Amino acid sequence: MPRTSLAAARRRHRTPDERSVLPQRRLEVVSAASPEPVLPDALPGQRAAPDLLSHRPALRVDARAVKESLTFAFAGGAPGGAIDRHVESASLPASTWDPTRFAQHVFLQELIVGCLHFTSDGRTYIPSPALLGRALSRPPSDRDTVELRRDIFRELTGSEALRRDLAGAYAALRRWVGQLETISISRREGSRRRLDILVATKEAIDALADGFAGARSGLARLPAFGAAVRETEAYRRLADLLAYDEELATLDVRIRVGSDGHVRDLRALAIRENDENRFYKSPLGRVVTKLLMLWRGYRFSEDELLIRYVNSVFEGIEDELVALVQLLGDLEFYLAGLALRERARAAGLAVCLPELAWPSGPELARPSGPRDEAPGRELKGLFNPLLLASSASIVPCDIATEHHDATVIVTGPNSGGKTRLLEALSLAQMLGQAGFFVPAAAARLSTCHGLFVSLIEQAQADQSEGRLGMELLRIRSLFEAMQVGDMVVLDELCSGTNPSEGEEIFQLVISLLSELRPQAFITTHFLELAARLERERPVDRLMFLQVELDAQQWPTYQFVGGVARTSLAQRTAARLGVTREELVALVERSKRAHRRRVEPG
Repeated sequence: MPRTSLAAARRRHRTPDERSVLPQRRLEVVSAASPEPVLPDALPGQRAAPDLLSHRPALRVDARAVKESLTFAFAGGAPGGAIDRHVESASLPASTWDPTRFAQHVFLQELIVGCLHFTSDGRTYIPSPALLGRALSRPPSDRDTVELRRDIFRELTGSEALRRDLAGAYAALRRWVGQLETISISRREGSRRRLDILVATKEAIDALADGFAGARSGLARLPAFGAAVRETEAYRRLADLLAYDEELATLDVRIRVGSDGHVRDLRALAIRENDENRFYKSPLGRVVTKLLMLWRGYRFSEDELLIRYVNSVFEGIEDELVALVQLLGDLEFYLAGLALRERARAAGLAVCLPELAWPSGPELARPSGPRDEAPGRELKGLFNPLLLASSASIVPCDIATEHHDATVIVTGPNSGGKTRLLEALSLAQMLGQAGFFVPAAAARLSTCHGLFVSLIEQAQADQSEGRLGMELLRIRSLFEAMQVGDMVVLDELCSGTNPSEGEEIFQLVISLLSELRPQAFITTHFLELAARLERERPVDRLMFLQVELDAQQWPTYQFVGGVARTSLAQRTAARLGVTREELVALVERSKRAHRRRVEPG
């Protein structure tokens, strides 16, 4: 077989992955809830995938489409992001959550891009907003799948070696993808490029097989998969081909050096060819093979012969490589979680895997049945992870409710942290049910069937209704989407109309919501109404939280029981320069400017 140097190939090719940051991912809005596609587990004869996101391992990418892309990429290269498109479209375990009901309002895409990027092998990567967004916003209905993810995170946080192996495996897979997406510019360059792809393929498989020693969680699927692939004849052919390329022969040499340091003589004392390799042919055998081919009328170059060998090796192992594409997205899920943990620690904060309470029977689905007695919600050191992407000072708070299905009304001044609290509570519920870290030092949550979040939206130029109409449509969309036991988060309910009418609608919403046993958090500036509801308790399990104020009446960004007595509108107006004195000064300035324009000379 002809000799081609991999070292020369590496000098000639710099892969797209050698940049410090991956090419920009497409930032897509999380898609509407729909059944995840049912894909074939594998092609005929294909090995089970090392699935890290499902309790029951499955091949969640379209195997035939991925294999077709790998074939074309190996033959001549692929455009940047071609492999990632298969990662982004991977199916996920079944979920009852609908991301269209909350993802936009909790700024999920901003969370992924701003807070969940991670570093591996000295390079920074942004995880796929499409796949990771779906994995987080569609928490699995299957409890075993959630526990699988939590167990993996527990094992990773307890072992630096496993975290290092995880990052190393991801970096190896990224190098492999980078080689696949390198375009060759000539036939000779193409043969060297394909050898580089095979080298990266072997490194990726070896990273799985040789890493994750002692893993007991779902991480153990990775070395098991790698070891199984290494037992195949296809892998052995791959290893033999690369070994032959690296070591055609071993030379023993003698070098004679003069007093000036220059080499005077160099002699080869012994040459030992690598005749144990399956691709080895003796010098006489190589000559005879060429003569036979010429005699039969075949004329081809050494590069053509090399390409035939290389192609056959890749085709033999191609079915095993489909699972590596899926694995890219799975590893990003855990690397993103570890990145959130490290970013929080750098800010002096902590994240945790919450204690999760799951419904024990069908009573939660029956509105007329007994109230569910699952433990109440408790979050210690809760913070809004979106703030990690900014330079803002983050103040964690503690939130606790006696019952998980309480309706909590939150009052307090503007800029007191109410909206940030709602975002943090929503993200904590979503992340916790997805098997991810939650932004709190300790947490106890009860699972829910879905999440509905509606924060105040800016007016749109093409909206057909006024503020009241838009608010009523918001309320209707809530009840259209609401299921028994959902979590509901509403900011400034009924703020778009006069207080007398708004309070009536507010009470109607509260009373009807209670029949659906929600986990509800609602902010309002109807302080008199909130105080009356606190006294009269017209619905069961009604709770009240208010922004805590210090001795100077400034918000502490903590929350305590009760209803706020004032929204501190005057304090806010003074802070923003909207006092009578300052407005009068602005009016006088405008009048003076007008007089200067109209008065002569």
